[in-house]
Amino acid sequence: MKVLLVNGSPHPHGCTDTALREVASAIEAQGLETEFFWIGNKPINGCLGCHACRDGHCAFGQEDGVNALIDAIRAADGVIIGGPVHYAGPAGNLHSALDRVFYAKGSFAGKLGAAVLSCRRSGGTASFDVLNKYFTISGMPVVSSRYWNVVHGNTPEEVRKDEEGMQIMRTLGRNMAWLLKCIEAGKQAGIEYPAPEEKMAFTNFIR
Repeated sequence: MKVLLVNGSPHPHGCTDTALREVASAIEAQGLETEFFWIGNKPINGCLGCHACRDGHCAFGQEDGVNALIDAIRAADGVIIGGPVHYAGPAGNLHSALDRVFYAKGSFAGKLGAAVLSCRRSGGTASFDVLNKYFTISGMPVVSSRYWNVVHGNTPEEVRKDEEGMQIMRTLGRNMAWLLKCIEAGKQAGIEYPAPEEKMAFTNFIR
C-alpha cells in the first residue's frame, strides 16, 4: 500500500515539506510505502471548462505536470495534499492544479484523502476546509488527526518547534496507515467499495 504526499508549495524544502515529512515518517513506521510529488514553482493555469478531459486527463496537463499528478494519485491508495496558506486560502498554484486534477480525475472514489496546511499565523482552518472539499466531492473518505491538520511557523525550523503541530502530523500518518490496513482487511474479507448507481443525477435549480 502506498500513500502519495503532494507538496503544493512553491518551495520544495519549506514549511509544507517539513510537515509532510513528519507525516511520512509515521506512515513508513507502520510498514507502508510513501511517495512525494512536488507541483513545482512554475505557473499553473486554472481550469478553462473546455470539457476536453473526458478521457481522464487535462488537455493541457502535459505542459505543467497536472496529468502526472492525476496518474500519481490513481496509482496510490491514499493521498495527503499539503500546501501553504496565502491570504487565508491555499496557494494559488495548488488551487489551480487541484481544480483541474479533480475535474478530470475519472475516479478517485474509495481512496483515502487528507489535507495538511502550513501557515505563519492564521488562515489554516479556512484553507483546510477548501482542500477537504476536493475529497468529499470525489467519494474519498477523509482521514483525520487529533486536531486540524495545520502547522505554524515561518521557516522549517519554526515548524519543527510547533510541538503540537508535529504531533498532529504524526497522528495523521498513523491514522492513515491504520485505515488503509482496515480497508485492505475488508477487501480480503470480500467487502468492496459501494458500487455507484447506474445513472448519475444532476439537478439544476433554474427552470
